[in-house]
Amino acid sequence: MLEGSFVDYTWMHQNIRPYPISPQETSGLEIGSQTIYRYALRESDYPTLTIVEPIYDGEGDVIKPGHYELALSDERNFLILLQSKEPVAIIPVFKIEEDDSEQDRLNDRQNKRRLKKEAKEKEKVNAQRAKAGMPPVEDYVNMEASIEFDEKGNYFVVKYERGTIRAWGAIRK
Repeated sequence: MLEGSFVDYTWMHQNIRPYPISPQETSGLEIGSQTIYRYALRESDYPTLTIVEPIYDGEGDVIKPGHYELALSDERNFLILLQSKEPVAIIPVFKIEEDDSEQDRLNDRQNKRRLKKEAKEKEKVNAQRAKAGMPPVEDYVNMEASIEFDEKGNYFVVKYERGTIRAWGAIRK
């Protein structure tokens, strides 16, 4: 039976390795072959709202502390509080704003040319990522959600922001 430093030196020798030297990454796995890249869940399309304290309503219902997704309804008159893609609460919207300057910027000729060029480059990168089994690169969308308590009116103000749309809703305590 072989023991001691002889075995260590033998296994560390270049010509007797149990695995080939190349093509290996430092971790031993090729980039894109790991399941975390291929089968991972996509990030949410909605901003995340963190509720620190439980919120009670007049009927005795409660929204427990935790992390929730905040979505704006298609008609833009309600905010929907989601947990694990299941609606928890519907919040009425009392104010909504949309940034019109962004539309003007997108319709500019020079900006359209630049966006077209970026789209072609992005298409090439996504084709390479698809060959490696990785998901495509998606555009970044600014998303933000926050909640504040208004002492004067005794209600919570929920702020929703996604892209160019901002909405404010209220939860009466």
